[in-house]
Amino acid sequence: MQKAPITKYKPFKGVELPDRTWPDQTIDEAPIWCSVDLRDGNQALAIPMNIEEKLEMFKLLVDVGFKQIEVGFPSASDTEYNFLRRLIDDKLIPDDVTLQVLVQAREHLIRKTYEAIDGAPNVIVHLYNSTNPLQRRVTFGLSKEEIKDIAVKGTQLCKELVETVPNTKIDFQYSPESFSDTEMEFALDVCEAVFATWNPGPGERIILNLPATVELATPNVHADQIEWFCRNFSKRDQIIVSLHTHNDRGTGVAATELGLMAGADRVEGTLFGNGERTGNLDIVIVALNMYSKGVAPGLNFSNLSEIRRIYEHCTRMDVHDRWPYSGDLVFTAFSGSHQDAIRKGMEQMDPEAGALWQVPYLAIDPKDIGRNYEAIIRINSQSGKGGVAFVLENEYGYQIPRPMHPELGKMVYDLADTQSRELTPDEILGSFIQEYTDKNSPLKVNDIKELGRFSATREIELDISLTWNAEDKQVQGRGNGPINAFCNALEKEELKHFNLVSFSEHSIGYGSGTKAAAYVQIQKYNGGQHWGVGIDTDIELASMKALVNAINRSEVSES
Repeated sequence: MQKAPITKYKPFKGVELPDRTWPDQTIDEAPIWCSVDLRDGNQALAIPMNIEEKLEMFKLLVDVGFKQIEVGFPSASDTEYNFLRRLIDDKLIPDDVTLQVLVQAREHLIRKTYEAIDGAPNVIVHLYNSTNPLQRRVTFGLSKEEIKDIAVKGTQLCKELVETVPNTKIDFQYSPESFSDTEMEFALDVCEAVFATWNPGPGERIILNLPATVELATPNVHADQIEWFCRNFSKRDQIIVSLHTHNDRGTGVAATELGLMAGADRVEGTLFGNGERTGNLDIVIVALNMYSKGVAPGLNFSNLSEIRRIYEHCTRMDVHDRWPYSGDLVFTAFSGSHQDAIRKGMEQMDPEAGALWQVPYLAIDPKDIGRNYEAIIRINSQSGKGGVAFVLENEYGYQIPRPMHPELGKMVYDLADTQSRELTPDEILGSFIQEYTDKNSPLKVNDIKELGRFSATREIELDISLTWNAEDKQVQGRGNGPINAFCNALEKEELKHFNLVSFSEHSIGYGSGTKAAAYVQIQKYNGGQHWGVGIDTDIELASMKALVNAINRSEVSES
């Protein structure tokens, strides 16, 4: 990299717009969406889609809800041409979907394009030519007037050829390519000339697409350009102002959102941002950003994982784990403080359908886009005390008492730290079961018999066969429940060295497969506190097992 002073690059000169209004605007309705996956997205692939893959992608875009789909550059190759003809000849285009075709402002390409679209119900012919000073000088060696003349002559030919496709309704779109780097006055001049040449009738509009073909400035500059253009175009009510942002600076989404605030009506983009270089705008992100603020986007991403699967199959591209909304890990928290906040938010959510979503760190409900809650919290050595409890409850149904969270969390995180990796839910369950259940030493209960229940005092009396430090004993105890009776029996034999601190229980599962889980916390007379867990189909046996496991854990830890 060049050291200061930097002479290789220069600041981008913005638009003089001191009275800009876009910063005070909000996005309160969805724009017209146009997918360019089958053109921009396809031409950016190392292995372009074949016709069958294009058909699969087209069906996906229709299912998502796109009403305008740019299907390719039919004059560019046989595959592009044949795909378009397949859609038309096999009548695969829904009545409410308009195809868009791209064509450079060159006569033979325009004529070939009109041959390709003949018979399609509704088509947008998308004409473009480069207008920015760098392309004028380096690529074409042409003056401003010569560049404008290319646009005007291309538009005139597109208009003349409409009569050659009498069964097709034609709408017209023009793009001054690299609008973002074109002098604003010149871009306006070219677009005015194109508009006058097409000369739409009363109630008709043409689309003027203003592409940030290369993203060269901050998103606020893009918004200034769009607002300036909307203000200065002579027949604003007869044009649809369209955005087409790329992502060279990583701010394509922001540029689009600010462009909509600046007055644009329409957005072109792709699923997951596929496109040349760093890609096009990701329409999924912009649409779901709107959705997260209560604006209906008009596109259906309720099964986003399946949309992603088809996209990855057709394009051979992968969606990054951290890509907004669609990545594998975007709803997953490893951080302890995040996990705790998410868990509390989920617990306090109003269960009523349609209730206001208020869960910290999660902008939208994962279920709205077809995700589930299983992977919201995942465990590694950086996770917090509540994360393990969340996994055990959501994956396996264990409702771990809150006071137990710190001890359980530390045990699992120490394991993750030792292994230097994330733990799977099954590994977390295994470590929980191993640590808190099935402890048979020094106390082992061999048999329990109920001697009687006393309705007057609501007490139960038990006869217990047990082994303590390899010595068999037969003890009896009476109390207001199995645990109390068991504790009293141990106290008679001077085997009780603790107080019962807490007890809770719940069921796991439904029907014949229902089990009971019990949690007991004891405090040794010398101050140490210990937990035990019991699991059984019988709730009373589960509670007894929990107590025994707590006692054994206390004896082992303090021996």
